[in-house]
Amino acid sequence: MERFFNSKAMAGLQKFGQKLGTNKFITALQAAMMSLMGILMVGAIFQIITSVLGPTMFGVLSDKSVIFNYLNIPYQFSMNSLSLWVVLFLAFNYAKTLKIETPIMSAINALFSFLIVAGALVVAKSGAVSIDMTYLGAQGMFIGFVVVFISVQVEKFCIDKNIRIKMPDVVPPFLQDGFSAILPLFFNAIIFLAASLAVTVLTAGKLTITSGFMALLAAPLSALTSTVGIFILCIFGALLWVFGIHGTMILVPIIMPLSIQAVSANAALHAAGKPVVFYPVMLFAYMAVAGGTGNTLALALMSLRSKSKQLSAVGKISAIPGWFNINEPMTFGIPIMYNPIMSIPYVLNIPVVMLCALVLYKVGFFVPGWIVITALLPMGFGSYLSTLSWTNAIGDYLMLIPSAIVWYPFFKVYEKQLVAKEAKAAAEEAAQAKEQAAAISADHDDTPTMGTHEAQPE
Repeated sequence: MERFFNSKAMAGLQKFGQKLGTNKFITALQAAMMSLMGILMVGAIFQIITSVLGPTMFGVLSDKSVIFNYLNIPYQFSMNSLSLWVVLFLAFNYAKTLKIETPIMSAINALFSFLIVAGALVVAKSGAVSIDMTYLGAQGMFIGFVVVFISVQVEKFCIDKNIRIKMPDVVPPFLQDGFSAILPLFFNAIIFLAASLAVTVLTAGKLTITSGFMALLAAPLSALTSTVGIFILCIFGALLWVFGIHGTMILVPIIMPLSIQAVSANAALHAAGKPVVFYPVMLFAYMAVAGGTGNTLALALMSLRSKSKQLSAVGKISAIPGWFNINEPMTFGIPIMYNPIMSIPYVLNIPVVMLCALVLYKVGFFVPGWIVITALLPMGFGSYLSTLSWTNAIGDYLMLIPSAIVWYPFFKVYEKQLVAKEAKAAAEEAAQAKEQAAAISADHDDTPTMGTHEAQPE
C-alpha cells in the first residue's frame, strides 16, 4: 500500500490536487463548504429530533402537530435550503480571493441572482404566493456554483472598468458601497432573467434552468436498471457529488419508482405465502447504508481519534448524524468535494459495499425488502422494518467493515498532510508571537525613564 501511495500516479494526483487547491474559485469553494458546518450541524440535530419524535420512530408527535412543524423549521432553513447558504459563502469567499473590497455585497448580489434562477414562485388558487424550495436545497447546488462564478465575474468586470455609480467622498462608505453595487446587480438580473426566460420559452414552460439541468442528467440514466446498471448509476452519482452536484437526488427520481414497484411486488408474494425476490434496484440502498452517501460513518469514527485537529473536530460533530445516515457534516467538513485524495475512497467504497451486499443477498443472508420504508432512520432500523429480518439490520453494521478498509489508507495519507500543515501553521504562529513579544520588549527597553534627582543643599 505504501508503494501505491508513493507511485507516480498518486504523486501526479497529489500534484493535481495542489494545483486545484491554488485555483481561486476552488479555494473559495472549499472555504465555503467548511464554513457551512454550523448550519449543517444545527439542521442535522433538528432532523434527528423530528425523526425520533415523529411518526417514523416513536410516534410521540404527529407530523401534522404544531410542535412537530416548529421543530422542522430549522431543518427547512438549513439543510433543506443548503444552496442558499452555499451561494452566500461561496460568493463571499470568491470575492475575497479576487480582492473585491466589499465581498458582502458580492454575496448579496449572487444570492439575488440565484433566486432569480432557482427560486420559482408558486401561486395558489387562493392567490397566495410562495417560493418553490425544490432547488434551494442540495439539488440546486451546482447551478449555484455557476451563478456565483458569473455574478462575481460581472462585478469584477464592472470594478476593473470603473462601471459604477459614483458618489461624493463625503457620502458614508456603506452608502457608497450600496450605490456601487447597483449596476452589477442590474446587469446580473438581466443576464439571469434572460437565461431563465429563454429556457422556459424553448421548453414551452415545462422546464427551468435548474429542472432542465436535472432532467438532462437523468434522461440517459433511466435505462440502467440491471445489476451492472445499478452499479454504474451509483458510481456516477458519487462522481457527481465529488464535483458538487447532488448525485443522490438525481438518482432518486429514477430509482424510487423502481424500488417501490419491486417492494410492492414482493409484498404481494409475501401475502400469497410465496418467497420474496431480489431485484437489482435494492442495491441502491447500499450507496448510503453506513453514514449517508459515500458510507462516511467509518471515516467519521476514524476521525474521532485523529492526530489532525481538523479531522478530530469534524469527526466529533459527524458521528451521530452519520448514524442517522446524514453525511453532510462529514462531506463538507473534510471536505470531500474537489479533494482528489478523499474523493477516491468516497467513490470506490460504494461499489465495494454494494458488491458485499450483493453476495449476502445471493447466499440468502439478506432478505429482499417487502415493506415500503422511506423515512430517515438510524442504521439498521430501516433495514429491519422493511424486511422484519434481524440479519438485514445487522448487515448495515457489517458494511462498516469493507467501508473502513477502503477509507483507512486514504484517511492516513490525508491525515498526515493535515498534521504537517497544522504543525507548520502552529510553528509560524509561534514564531510570529515570539517576534511580537520581542518587539514589545524592545520598545519597552527603548522607552526613556524618568531619572531621580538628588536633593541639592541650599
